[in-house]
Amino acid sequence: MGKSKRNSPKPDSNRAQRLAQRRAAQEQTSAAVTRPFEGLAAECDLVALREFVPSATATLKLVPGVAAQREVTLATVLPGAVAALVRAGDEPVGFVGTQMQFRGADPSADIAAAILWTQSAEPGESLNSADAADGGPRLVDVIDPGADLELTVHQDFDWWVPEGVTPDPQVAATIEQAKQAIMPSARLDLGPDSVGAAWWVDAGEKAHVRWVRPEDEDALMLALARVHATGGLHMGEGSRFAGSFRTHGLLVPVFDLDPELHPTEWEAPAREFGARLAGALASDEPMTSEERRSRDGLRSRQVTLR
Repeated sequence: MGKSKRNSPKPDSNRAQRLAQRRAAQEQTSAAVTRPFEGLAAECDLVALREFVPSATATLKLVPGVAAQREVTLATVLPGAVAALVRAGDEPVGFVGTQMQFRGADPSADIAAAILWTQSAEPGESLNSADAADGGPRLVDVIDPGADLELTVHQDFDWWVPEGVTPDPQVAATIEQAKQAIMPSARLDLGPDSVGAAWWVDAGEKAHVRWVRPEDEDALMLALARVHATGGLHMGEGSRFAGSFRTHGLLVPVFDLDPELHPTEWEAPAREFGARLAGALASDEPMTSEERRSRDGLRSRQVTLR
């Protein structure tokens, strides 16, 4: 007798479809680009916009050779979490979202494909999924890799509708619902010599700073351990180190903060912490036993975002 086929699902059965979907998801995860925005000056801000900033926009500087028929604005999320849309007007503007409903294995390629789509799409059209082609352009090929993002941080989603236009009731209700759920946020201004992107957010009972850092993860973890061992892993009174998470190939230290203070009041303490961390990064001294214990403890409080 042959082997039982009890565990082999029929090709068009529901179980077969679920297994195929699971395999496709696993293949996509394994093919995912570890550090999609590497090589871009705006890498840390792009990671922040993609992962946790609620509402922000920035006009992109496209590279020569891209058919720049219209201006392109990068945004955190667009209505319906579409990949892109072209807003009608005397001078149509393309909008591209970083937080898309349908995500591919390479966010950089997705955003690049959406940018190129805006250059030929008709005003009023929207793109649900970027569908980046294998081997196609990535963001580093489409925008100026040396340019920082000139960000505008919003505390609502009123920018979804052009100025002077009254939205229909359904759109107005959607904007109001999104506005009720948004958490106030701000990008800390730490000066021209600052490293990475430090973002403040008010989560209600407490506020946070999430500081996206560009350094090698092991080097940064060692530096954090050195600072922790000397009692300097904080942003001053009313703050504490909460842990860190890894996303898009970068490590993001997180600090809990007193929510009563305005975000600008955390800028000086953040600069002081940044100086302590820079000193630790520059050290090549052998690790002490206390620093090793600190590193092990910090790693136990680290998570990875997919």
